[in-house]
Amino acid sequence: DSILITDSSRQAKILYANKAFKKLTGYDASEVLGKTPKLLQGSATDKKVIARLSDALKNGKRFEGTAINYRKDGTPFIMHWRVVPVKVSRQTKVWLAIQREA
Repeated sequence: DSILITDSSRQAKILYANKAFKKLTGYDASEVLGKTPKLLQGSATDKKVIARLSDALKNGKRFEGTAINYRKDGTPFIMHWRVVPVKVSRQTKVWLAIQREA
């Protein structure tokens, strides 16, 4: 599975991406660190799914969904992902996203 870890800021900047992320998306970790996962979104990405994700993140909740995302070369793919908060003393410190092609 592809793993992304983002900070808990509103921008959700990427702190870590594993090797499977490159295999899934074509992006090397060095290319995405400090950016947001929005770089995978495009015209066919379901805005309702992204709104559900945003709502879950705002409320510190888990999220699971499927949407069309885009690889580095622009090709679309269907991605299923789960996002969970990693908390310390009840405060979300980072978000852990587990992703795979559906």
